[in-house]
Amino acid sequence: MLLHRVLLVLHVLPKFLLVSAYPCKFPCNFPAIFNFGDSNSDTGGLSATALTDPVGWPNGETFFKMPSGRDADGRLLIDFIAEELGLPYVEPYLDALGGNFSHGANFATILSPILDQNLTLPLGFYSPFSLAVQLSQFLLLKNRSQVLYQQGGMKKYMVPREEFFAEALYTIDIGQNDLTSILFSPNMSPENYLQDALQRLATVIKEIYEAGGRYFWIHNTGPLGCLPYVLVRPPVGPETMDETGCKIFYNALAEKYNVMLNETVVKLREELPTAALTLVDVYSAKYHLITHASNYGFENPLEACCGNGDNKYNYNGKARCGQTKTVNGVKILLANSCKDPEKRINWDGAHYTEAANKWVFDRISTGQFSDPPDPLICVCRQN
Repeated sequence: MLLHRVLLVLHVLPKFLLVSAYPCKFPCNFPAIFNFGDSNSDTGGLSATALTDPVGWPNGETFFKMPSGRDADGRLLIDFIAEELGLPYVEPYLDALGGNFSHGANFATILSPILDQNLTLPLGFYSPFSLAVQLSQFLLLKNRSQVLYQQGGMKKYMVPREEFFAEALYTIDIGQNDLTSILFSPNMSPENYLQDALQRLATVIKEIYEAGGRYFWIHNTGPLGCLPYVLVRPPVGPETMDETGCKIFYNALAEKYNVMLNETVVKLREELPTAALTLVDVYSAKYHLITHASNYGFENPLEACCGNGDNKYNYNGKARCGQTKTVNGVKILLANSCKDPEKRINWDGAHYTEAANKWVFDRISTGQFSDPPDPLICVCRQN
């Protein structure tokens, strides 16, 4: 299997030397995007709820010039996907003050897992909007949209047309928080958990398929062991680092998930013959960028740009990017951004900068990191 072979040689060759994309003769015309995921693709969902503090400044400083609900200084991969397809940025389903879903909706939220969690993080909580909940929201939107369209009036222009659900691109970017869950549960069997998680993922894709969805763009998970919030964790046994300084144990866990995800997608292709499922190896793209940062004009690839840490990774879980405290009635920002975010890969210890997201998007959108190796604008072709 393509991605399995790639993972076996991941630390030897960048994937774009192994797979070449071929030209697209018949570009797709996606009228909408429906996104499912976590903070890597949340465009303001959890920030719009009352469950947690809104994502604050300096998030958004590079592109939006104000906080936009994204854990980044600017745009995410999902934003660049929308731009490439000529569509508006995908609005968060949970934003009560937004609500224009005529070209799709974003169900992703910060800290969303695939599986519902019965534990909490040491410094917070998991989002209650797991992948199953996001599916329920999607199905509700689909049903409500058809009712509003039949009723007429102005509201019908704020929801997708009925045929859009069959013609849309369905993007899925989730799994990182499930790996974190395994790390915080030492008695949990990673193999069993990942099997359960990927079975749930497969079930969700099948239900979207039953609801009419046909075109899926699925990201695997990135190199967990290269993120500052993981690098500051206490060692796991005789922990070893790779040549770049990433923790091999954590990257191996991410690679295990990615191999199992690949197997899941291969099986789904057999079960859903009229679907087009594209699996995107963002792990290889991100890992190559991190390990060759200086070649592309980036610096300090393992250090958070926005942080307030007393360590070389500039990450402190108790003073994260955007957090404030009030002293004598005055709000004080605990962690500010670095001088040149455009030269950094990591934004806040867990997420990527806009510059890194753009670099990754420019590679994955060509198909050189995809299975099958179709450019983004061609992924409507059946596998």
